[in-house]
Amino acid sequence: MYLTRFRVNTARVGARKLLSSPQSLHAAVMGGFPGILPSAGGSPRVLWRLDRNARAEVLLYVVSPDKPDLTHLVEDAGWPTLPEVGWETRDYMPFLDRLAVGDVWGFRLTANPVHSVRVEGKEDKEKHDTKPTPHVTPRHQMRWLLQREERSGFQVVRKAAEQERLPDGDDCELVVWGAQRLRFRKTGSAERAGGRGASDVRLTTVTFDGRLQVTDPAKLRHTLTAGLGRAKAYGCGLMTLAPVASAGATQRRSA
Repeated sequence: MYLTRFRVNTARVGARKLLSSPQSLHAAVMGGFPGILPSAGGSPRVLWRLDRNARAEVLLYVVSPDKPDLTHLVEDAGWPTLPEVGWETRDYMPFLDRLAVGDVWGFRLTANPVHSVRVEGKEDKEKHDTKPTPHVTPRHQMRWLLQREERSGFQVVRKAAEQERLPDGDDCELVVWGAQRLRFRKTGSAERAGGRGASDVRLTTVTFDGRLQVTDPAKLRHTLTAGLGRAKAYGCGLMTLAPVASAGATQRRSA
C-alpha cells in the first residue's frame, strides 16, 4: 500500500474543473493506475480525499495498492515547469505494520454519513423499501462515526468530565466541520437509465477531526486501506492519522 500527497495548483483552469466535479477528480486519480481494476467490496482499493486547508492550499491524498503515476495531474492541475516532482508517495506498509493496541493518533476523515429510511414501495403499497438518507446535524453525524468505531479498530478518545463544555454530546475529542451538499450528474449513466434526472448524484459530506486510540490494529489497517462508509468514489472514506502533537494544527504530515 502507498500513501500519496499531491498539492493542487488552484490558480489553474484544469484544477478548478477537477475541484468542481468529484466524478472528474475520481477519474483523474484512477488515471494514475493503469493496472488497477475496480475492487471488490471490502478489499484494499484506491481512496482519495481533498483537504482544503486554505484558499491556495488544497491537498489531494491518495491511498492505493499500487504506486501511482500522477504526471497527467501535474500537467493539468499542478506545477509542470518546476524541477521537483509534483507529488510525494510513501510506502504505507511500514506505518500500518507499526500500529499497536493503545496507540493514540490524531485523525481526519471525510465521509458521507447516512442512515436508512423506510419508504413506501411504488409497485406494492404493502411493501416498503429503504433508501440512504444523509445525517444533517453534527450530533447525528458524530453518532454515525461512533457507531462504527469498534468494528473499525479504534475508539475516539473520550474527554474527562471537567473538559466537557456542553451538557450533551461533548464527551469525545471529535469535531465535525466542512459540510458540503454535492449534486452532480453521473456522466454517461443518464442514457443507460433511460430517464431524465435518473443519473443525478446527491451527497452530503462532512469532515471529522479528532483523536483516536487503537483497539484492534488489524481492523484499523483494514479501515485505513479499504475506507469507511459510502461514496468512496467521490472522495469519501479515506481516514489518515497524524502524530498527536500535530493533530488539529495540521494534517499535512498524515501517517
